Order: sequence, then C-alpha cells, then structure tokens
Amino acid sequence: MLKFDSDLFLQLVGEEGMAKKDEIERIVDEISNKGFKNIFLIGSGGTVAMMYPYEYIFKSNSSLDVHAEIAAELIVMNNRHLTKESVCIFASVTGTTKETVAAAEFCKEKGATTIGLVAIPDTPLANAVDYCISTGREKHSFDTFFVHLQLLTARFMHNHGEFPDYEQFSKELALLPQGIVHAVEAFDPRAEQFAIKHKDTGYHMVVGAGNLWGNTYSYAMCILEEMQWIKSKSIHAAEFFHGTLELVEDDTSVILFKGEDETRPMVDRVEKFTEKITKELFIIDTKEYPLEGISEKFRKFFAVNVNWALTGQISVYLERERNHPLELRRYYRKMEY
Repeated sequence: MLKFDSDLFLQLVGEEGMAKKDEIERIVDEISNKGFKNIFLIGSGGTVAMMYPYEYIFKSNSSLDVHAEIAAELIVMNNRHLTKESVCIFASVTGTTKETVAAAEFCKEKGATTIGLVAIPDTPLANAVDYCISTGREKHSFDTFFVHLQLLTARFMHNHGEFPDYEQFSKELALLPQGIVHAVEAFDPRAEQFAIKHKDTGYHMVVGAGNLWGNTYSYAMCILEEMQWIKSKSIHAAEFFHGTLELVEDDTSVILFKGEDETRPMVDRVEKFTEKITKELFIIDTKEYPLEGISEKFRKFFAVNVNWALTGQISVYLERERNHPLELRRYYRKMEY
C-alpha cells in the first residue's frame, strides 16, 4: 500500500490514540460535574469539517444543545448561545491556525470552558485552551483526532444519561484501528485504479450525508481543491436533487460516500439516479468492510473513521499519478490575504 504503514497506524492511532482515554474521561467528567449549558465544536477548513460528523452524532443521539461553527464566523456573528456556560472544543493540527486560535481566545474571554485537540503541544492553540489533548506528532493526527472526538462525544452523552453503552463503545473503539487497516488493505487497489483513471479529470462531484457530510465537505475542499488544485463540489445528498442533478452528464465524475446511519437512503437515491446517467460513478461504502469486533449498533458511528482512512489512499495515489505533492500550495500560508 502506498504511504500506509499498518504497524505505524496501529501504534499511533490505536495504542497511543486510545491511551488518551483516561485523560479524556477525566476532562469530560470534570466539566460535566461542574455543569454546562451547551457545546460548541469549532474549527477552520478541514477541522470544522471534522466537527460536522460529531454535531450530527450529538443531534441524532442526544438532547444536548450542540453547535458546529466556523471559527472566523463565530467571532463576528455575536452568537447569543455562546456564554460562560458553554463548552468549546477546537482542533488544529499545527496549533497555529490563526482563526481557530483567535476563536479560542474569544471564547475564553466569554468565560467558556475550552478544549483543544492539537498535534504539537506548546503551540498557540494548546496554550490558549483550558484543556489540551495532544497527539504529540502530526502523522495520522486527523485519524487520532477522530478517535478522541468519538470518546469526547460518547462520554458527554453518557454523562448526560443518554449513552448507557459507553464502556462497550470505548472497548470496541479500541478494536477499530485494526478493522481500518484491513479495510484500507482491501480498498487500496480501487484507490489506485481511481487515481490512474482520473489523474486528468478536471471536476468531481463529491456527495454524502449524515455523519459523512463533514468528510464529503473536507475531501472536496481540502484535498481535491487545496491539495490537488482540482475543481470540485461537495453536495449534500438531501440537496442533490435541488439543483446539482442538472449538471450530471455521461462523463461526470461523481464520488459517493455511503455510510451506515439514518441518512443512507438519501445517498441510495443519488446512486440510483446517477448510475443511470454517468459512467463515472465511484462509490465508497463503509458497509462493505467487516470491522471485526465492532457491533452492528456502533458501525454507523465508526463509518466516519473508516471513510477518512479510505479516502486517504485515493489522495496519495492522486499525488503520485499527477506528480503533485499534497503539501504543495500557491497561496495558503504563502502570502498575505
């Protein structure tokens, strides 16, 4: 597999990622015991996209009041829900994303309790928040953030009396990295074939829903656009039939993210339509992968982690086939704007 070290993934995401479980539980329990009114999930670009799955998970499984917000917009919008009784969770790989750091400082000024997910400690975001949860390195940081957000989300719901299966959930979460490795191994040839076929494709539609909407949004914007300079559009499956369908032609690339939550029928509907028209429909369906040791009732939660890892293989093969490093930028952090 190109650029995927299974043993390293299991070490960083499985062993070291799950090693934060006690720390995360301590943080959430302390906040829950103190009491709070609502939760804000805040980021910029890929990290706000990372928050959308957990906003969906909260809203579909809990009565807790939860808001996913873009950092820069939160600062200027005067959100009346944000108070000293709010819990604000941020993420930044480098810990230096200026909009996210500014939002963390803004929320602290409001008196809110702040939690930061970062790769590297002793960075601006890490130092700005009340509680810092660090992976200690950038490699597989997003995969690890997803694990930490699963624990944070489930623990907050559990403490609210709405997720009684937390202990079983966390035990199975520890098994998930091995299931992801097997899924990536099975998917890898398809990822390579897609990249070879589409190395010169100039436009992709990326469609998803539910707790995969964040991945959909992120893959189109942060990977295809930012990292590969390919025009793309992220489309919510529920909204696909309210405009975008008119642009599908027989050679339109449509990438469909299929998860296992309540919104799956919406994605099925897009599949049934697009397969009649385009020859370039590519489906990534988490249901195709066994995930040994994972209960059926938890698979819908973990589709987020699995989908993220699978799409990562497409990215590295696009990088190779297009001779376009994923780190290459023209403007982002290269000039003032």
